[in-house]
Amino acid sequence: MPRPTLQLNDRYDAEEVDVADIGTASSVFSSMYSSSSYASSSSSPQTPKRGFALPALKKHISKKSSLDQLQIPSPSSPDLTKGVKFGRPQLTRSATLPKVPQSPIRSARLTAELEALEVDSSLLEQIRRWILGIAIVNFDIDQGPVVDGIFPPLVLFPKESENIAFSSFPDSLQFDQGSQIHSFQIRGEKISTSSEKRPASIEEFIYGFSYFTQKRDSTLKRGYEQRSVVFLTSNPFPAFFSTILSIFGPMFQEHGTPMLEAACHNIATWPDPTPGTLLEIGFLGTVLHVEIPHTGNAQQISPTMSKEKHLDPNLHILASAPPFNPPPILLFEASLSHLWSIWECLVLCEPILLFGSSPAQTSQAAWWFRDLLRPIPLAGDIRPYFTIHDKDHTLLVNKLPPKPGLILGVTNPYFDRSCSHWPHILSLGRYTPPNTATKTFLNAATPGPPPGWTTKLHKRYISKDRALLKQLEYACRGSEQQKIDASLALRLHFCSRTNELLIPLTRYLHTLIPTPTEVAHIEKKMGKGGTNGSLRLKPFNSANFFASLKAHGATLPFRSSSKRSDFYERWLKTPAFGLWLAQQEIIVQDVLNDNVARKS
Repeated sequence: MPRPTLQLNDRYDAEEVDVADIGTASSVFSSMYSSSSYASSSSSPQTPKRGFALPALKKHISKKSSLDQLQIPSPSSPDLTKGVKFGRPQLTRSATLPKVPQSPIRSARLTAELEALEVDSSLLEQIRRWILGIAIVNFDIDQGPVVDGIFPPLVLFPKESENIAFSSFPDSLQFDQGSQIHSFQIRGEKISTSSEKRPASIEEFIYGFSYFTQKRDSTLKRGYEQRSVVFLTSNPFPAFFSTILSIFGPMFQEHGTPMLEAACHNIATWPDPTPGTLLEIGFLGTVLHVEIPHTGNAQQISPTMSKEKHLDPNLHILASAPPFNPPPILLFEASLSHLWSIWECLVLCEPILLFGSSPAQTSQAAWWFRDLLRPIPLAGDIRPYFTIHDKDHTLLVNKLPPKPGLILGVTNPYFDRSCSHWPHILSLGRYTPPNTATKTFLNAATPGPPPGWTTKLHKRYISKDRALLKQLEYACRGSEQQKIDASLALRLHFCSRTNELLIPLTRYLHTLIPTPTEVAHIEKKMGKGGTNGSLRLKPFNSANFFASLKAHGATLPFRSSSKRSDFYERWLKTPAFGLWLAQQEIIVQDVLNDNVARKS
């Protein structure tokens, strides 16, 4: 079988690219190779990096002052612990680092290795059912994090490349040597025409799952080798891809680029990610059992969770569930008694700022919150890990009130100041009691707010589960298995609470479904089998719903009947309710039309 040409030797500027004809734009790109703005790149113009579009650096360089004169270190630098005064968020990495010559040997070697890898066109389509590509992101002393290559080759717009590069690295010091897994979500470009360089996409976001490593290397100017391996995908499966990365990351660090080809050949053999299926997947010598959700809003509750005392989430992976390593209750240890208020803020589409010491913390917590909302549709924007370099930074972080339903995971202390007007801030981690002698917190040296829940507006509506709270507090001091069991119990509890919230609404909606007599009357009026879409839910009436709520009550343990009414009054005004109601109308209309079709 002939091998396709999958060479991505193109650098380009987003303003000069016709997205609909992205596969034939090489003539536009070629004129840019001689640009002096790439003179300091670690790759020569004759051997550009695969799958990476490097934005021009001219806009960051002033004629009156060189980069050597800039005294503001990068917020992503390991120098964070030295009391850095952070610069303005619009400064990019290329404008915050000193110009130090760096040998291009390592980057050139990686580029050559990626160029040597090939993939059959028949396999490419199979691979992209699951992932868009695997990106290699290295730290360049001149530019900061840069995407050195992607396999299978994938064209990225400059802003996408920059977003992926900065989002794949932590923006604060994590450890001297080690690794961690985190995830992020960036806004991608919609592509209407497929090509081997970029598949068509109607999805608004690209999900990234990053395995970041840092180790000492005296041959580098920085003194450390920092690298991330990133799975790029349009499938929001955090538990699944976190498990995949935990297998692939260490192997890639040990064996290098040949593991990219091995991993992609494995992925090509996987069955389709068909909704509602249980798959047995082989990956680099490991067999995984993965359950794909029916829809993006469907709860994934395995029957074994309620039957087995001990469950290892790594043996039976619920793809859309949050990662369970480390046990999630450790994230909320300082806020365990406030979890019921936090859940209420989530379902009421209140914006929440998640502050953590690492991207691993914030991304795990963000996916946890997304999971607790199901089966309510997601009405806001969730960013598991967000940096000041994200192209949506000024859209999401400004002096205006934050958008409804926005959940922002951050680690940079800059956000503690710029988001001080947000109504709710959850700082993740363990509670550290204040030092009574100095009246300061023991973790005062750590940038950002101390762990805990801070709210300016919210008053709790429902009662806590005191028995569960005691179990959680005990588990935080117990064994690893106790922490996992408590995390699973906590997830089941709030998934149940979300379902209970919907019971009064579902009960009322049943009264809006046309009765058999009404259906027969409509059929007679329109002609048998010719209802023309007239079979649908009757209009939702708030007054009638609250009359039903007063008559039948609610399953949720509200603190009083007045709080119950206030809670549902607020929820009916959220964008999540509108999405949920539209979803129910579609379901009912489909069922009614199917019944009519069977009769005819």
